[in-house]
Amino acid sequence: MKLVIVESPTKAKTIARYLGDEFVVRSSFGHVRDLPKSELGIDVEHDFKPSYVVPTKAKKNLSELKKEAAKADAVILATDPDREGEAIAWHLVQALGLDKPKTKKPVERIAFHEITEQAIKHALAKPGTIDEQLVDAQQARRVLDRLVGYKVSPVLWKRYWRGLSAGRVQSVALRLIVEREREVQAFVPAEYWSVTASLEAPAGSAFDAQLSARDGAPLDKLAVPDEATAKAIVTELGGSDWKIAKVERTEMSRMPHAPFTTSTMQQEANRRLHFSSRQTMTLAQGLYEAGFITYMRTDSVNLSEEALAKAKEFIGSQWGDRYHARRKFRTKSKSAQEAHEAIRPTDPARLPESLQGDVTPQQHKLYDLIWRRYLASQMAEATFDTAAVDISAGRYGFHANGSVMKFDGWLKVYPTKVEEAVLPELAAGDALNLRELRPEQHFTKPPARFNEASLIKTLEKEGIGRPSTYASIISTILIRKYVEKDRSRALIPTEIGMQVNDFLVENFPSIVDVKFTSLMEDELDEIAEGKRKWIPTIREFFGPLAERITQKTKEAKEAKASEVETTDKICDKCGSPMVVKRGRFGKFIACSNFPTCRNVLKEDKAKQEVEKVGRVCPEDGGELVYRRSRFGKFIACSNFPTCRYTEKIAKEKPAAEETAG
Repeated sequence: MKLVIVESPTKAKTIARYLGDEFVVRSSFGHVRDLPKSELGIDVEHDFKPSYVVPTKAKKNLSELKKEAAKADAVILATDPDREGEAIAWHLVQALGLDKPKTKKPVERIAFHEITEQAIKHALAKPGTIDEQLVDAQQARRVLDRLVGYKVSPVLWKRYWRGLSAGRVQSVALRLIVEREREVQAFVPAEYWSVTASLEAPAGSAFDAQLSARDGAPLDKLAVPDEATAKAIVTELGGSDWKIAKVERTEMSRMPHAPFTTSTMQQEANRRLHFSSRQTMTLAQGLYEAGFITYMRTDSVNLSEEALAKAKEFIGSQWGDRYHARRKFRTKSKSAQEAHEAIRPTDPARLPESLQGDVTPQQHKLYDLIWRRYLASQMAEATFDTAAVDISAGRYGFHANGSVMKFDGWLKVYPTKVEEAVLPELAAGDALNLRELRPEQHFTKPPARFNEASLIKTLEKEGIGRPSTYASIISTILIRKYVEKDRSRALIPTEIGMQVNDFLVENFPSIVDVKFTSLMEDELDEIAEGKRKWIPTIREFFGPLAERITQKTKEAKEAKASEVETTDKICDKCGSPMVVKRGRFGKFIACSNFPTCRNVLKEDKAKQEVEKVGRVCPEDGGELVYRRSRFGKFIACSNFPTCRYTEKIAKEKPAAEETAG
């Protein structure tokens, strides 16, 4: 009997369907060893040796695995095909004692990127060994993150309060969000105006054109700064002759996107399905373990020859050969592993609707998205007939664009927003009739706040983190309340998030430096490739950090003591002065004799100054005030919780806006 060990029960159940009676498939239920939670667990004096322990929840299952391994003729480790999976396989060897000389038992490592019968049997036919370089790279990442989290976080506690945390990658993500928020807050909108002409062609059809030039020179977006200028242009154009100066007609093609990587899947699921990155990865994990999609942690857009052939066959049978176009994509990321594949369905003939009943509604939506993206990548480009028209009117020029789809191609399965504007038949020299001139006010908009999709895109572009880490990075800063989501799903830093960021930027600049963090990721990749050793890498990182921690711990404590905000209140329990303190939920008033006296004026928080609306509550006559929640600003009764009246803030209809520049 051969024992096959995987991470999850679902994966074990799927694989067991493809193997005969000579195999027993069991799950490790994730990690069987980890660093202890209550202490650093790393001996910094002796080459950063980790002290791994078996978590309490894993002990019972590990005992069962030991019994199964003792009875088996061979042990086959079939954990996921990435660094974390390789590390789990290595820990299993250690925890099960399979590395002991007396355990003369074959131990094999197999890897596969899809859970299908063919892939499993192919892997079993060509077993390998554990890749120690991948294990070292994962171990180095774990040690780096533990050193930052357990060594820098206490400095934050000295400066503010216990419970705050710093992270090697999460802190960089927080910095990006904070800096973008400050750009938004500092942004000063600029007014500008557009002038639109409603024109009638010789055949009688009407179309719109936009002011684009003056005296033969192109106008930029801010060229008409105010209403007076716009109205002066309208007045000047009143008696002008309108005619077609130039017409250009071309055929334009739109190419499909590459099949999904982890990053692009998370981005698109967030945009189209409004899934969080963590939700997307959980759903994809379930689809992978059930055998419906290939491995969902990948930075490659490569497709195997088999996958290309399957796509060709399916597309041809469904829509005809003219819809097929064999296409191979190249990964832009320098760290991508081309031996891996992009995320795709294991069988394109398994239509999304055929999964209903076998998966959850959310999994069905994600599978549908993956299925469509994969097929679209192998379909012909969409083509459009386009027209660009230049119009002269006195010393001014106007421009109009038209676009009509000629062939849908890949858009048949992966529709995106396509704006079609049909222009009438026009020719150079045609005279036009002016129906109306419409001046319209606009204001430039600040840069957009990050949402999960745009943050992941930026993290990937900057080389921060890796595909498997994006979901945990975002989840961590949300759980820590450093960042909140508003109603539009934008990521907005909280007050404490901004304080933590500012402290780290000032005192630990390397930890939150984008280029430095990207460099560390490159060094971890070099460890995985065998070009660098992990212990010297950690030593180079930790030496300067340790010195700075010693220095900043003392400074943080002194700064906190010197910034005590006094009040005129006296503690009603011990008679000491009351002072203003800060907690993760904001300011509160507490006894200065802490920890001897732990008196807190909880009611003071409810009586903080609030922004008044200027109306009374229709239910109890109380004053209406503005409040904030995780979903944004709203109006509520000041007598909460006695009165729970709330209302949404009515949005004023904004003037048309565009982003500057």
